[in-house]
Amino acid sequence: MTPASLSLPSQTVQGVVGLALAALIAGGWLGIHAYAMFVFELSWQNLPFAIGMAIVQCWLSVGVFIVCHDAMHGTLVPSRPKLGGAIATVLLLLYAGFGWKNLRDAHHTHHRLAGHAGDPDFDEDNPAHFAKWYWTFFKRYFGWQSLLFVHTVVGIYWLIIGIPMVQIVLLYGAPALLSSLQLFYFGTYRPHAHIDGKSFADDHNARSDGFGTLASLATCFHFGYHLEHHRRPDVPWWALPAARKAGIGNMPDNKAVKEQASV
Repeated sequence: MTPASLSLPSQTVQGVVGLALAALIAGGWLGIHAYAMFVFELSWQNLPFAIGMAIVQCWLSVGVFIVCHDAMHGTLVPSRPKLGGAIATVLLLLYAGFGWKNLRDAHHTHHRLAGHAGDPDFDEDNPAHFAKWYWTFFKRYFGWQSLLFVHTVVGIYWLIIGIPMVQIVLLYGAPALLSSLQLFYFGTYRPHAHIDGKSFADDHNARSDGFGTLASLATCFHFGYHLEHHRRPDVPWWALPAARKAGIGNMPDNKAVKEQASV
């Protein structure tokens, strides 16, 4: 069966859809955070609700990073990449004090050297060990600036505003840390790990999950369709299911490149 051609909407339509989805994701993320920190009062009675809120916030945190990831590739607002970069700069700062340019440059290095020495997302010494690789990943990205930012926020919330530490940990710290695990597991480890019996299709050293669309959205905002993303980084996250349906992950890599060039 010959893979179908992938047809993307115009740059204007992509920008409208990208901004609308970014507003929903980031707006929900910021709204829950504000409610959880400044309105909500944690108690044993509402603990189940708080846990549910933390789970949703974890998922939205993943979404915030995926929105920023689109900006790194210029697909958030294709006609205005500087606007996409400005949005990502603010979101990454709020997420964990990350620097936009550092993360953008590191991600493009990842695409150039995927699964090889020098890839900042890859642990060449532990290519199949989840915990050791995650620790390497964590140390590379959560530098002193991020730790200073997070500790400053926690200090203000706890010592100045008076929010109980358990509430800060449950509704701010846990979603942030767990979202980094979720991003790493579904967006880095599963696609790039050297697992026995699971080979790579080409030099992208990436594979895709076989999840359905809803499961793909729930796990990592379709970032699990990772081979499709590496072959067509011009495709925004919300269009990756279409890229999968078009067979981008099944066609030879040179044909996928030609498809991108023809857009």
